[in-house]
Amino acid sequence: MSGYLLDTNAALIALAAPDRLSASARKAISAGTNVLSVISYWEVLLKSMKGNLDVGDPRAWWQDALDQLAARSLALRPEHVQMVYSLPPIHRDPFDRMLIAQAITEDLQFVTVDRELGRYSSTGLRVAR
Repeated sequence: MSGYLLDTNAALIALAAPDRLSASARKAISAGTNVLSVISYWEVLLKSMKGNLDVGDPRAWWQDALDQLAARSLALRPEHVQMVYSLPPIHRDPFDRMLIAQAITEDLQFVTVDRELGRYSSTGLRVAR
């Protein structure tokens, strides 16, 4: 598989304020093939339920995000979970760790705004910021 796996924050910013993304992140997203993980859907749903994120109806956000970003959905698979075990303890956010594992397993470049995640390059993660 080839393309760009969008970090949840990168997807949210791309939808709401794309000018806040770096030029390289905007270029990657516009070049496609874009992928959104069901992990991002879960993260948006949970943060919305807690009142930490307002995307309107988070159930509708998912399909809107897929459509607006011309993205396809990536389901969680056992190989992704297994890869998390191999990741160094650089970052504690379980959503980010799973997205990183998916990007590595699926050989997708990871589009993120989080500079800390570039520290995973030793694991094979390719990052576009």
